[in-house]
Amino acid sequence: MKKQVTDFKSCLKTMPDILVSCRSKDGQDNALAVAYACNCSYDPPMVMVGIVPSRYSYHMIKETGVFVVNLVTEALRKEYAYLGSHSGRDEDKLKALDMKIGEGKKVNAPLLLDCPVNIECTVVDSIKTGSHEMFVGKVAYIHAHEELIQENGRLDFSKINIIKFR
Repeated sequence: MKKQVTDFKSCLKTMPDILVSCRSKDGQDNALAVAYACNCSYDPPMVMVGIVPSRYSYHMIKETGVFVVNLVTEALRKEYAYLGSHSGRDEDKLKALDMKIGEGKKVNAPLLLDCPVNIECTVVDSIKTGSHEMFVGKVAYIHAHEELIQENGRLDFSKINIIKFR
């Protein structure tokens, strides 16, 4: 016999947990932990990330129309937790963590170089779904550590120890 589940969040688990990095129009870099993320098109390649409008990074992405999806490894568990529990309103989180920052090739947003994969995106659409706004980003460029790229150009996920935060 089945019973009703009343906690929707426990029904579907989004994977993987990622870091989204962005830059304000004034040049301030920031990053936040994002649980709602997925591929949403392969032709053209697009991703979707959900961000709560009260988050500091939300307005940066709304104003600039760009962001970077950074895949997170278990080695970055501490950084992921910190970026998800502190606000860029209060401090420069990336500086506090001494994270290595690089420049995007196609978008004006920071790459988190400690992450093995960085996906530069340009916002092409968004939808408010209730608690989150889902930003649809067209993939502009994908960076990955050389040893993760197979001969056919695909990522070898078996070589990435993706964080399992929950």
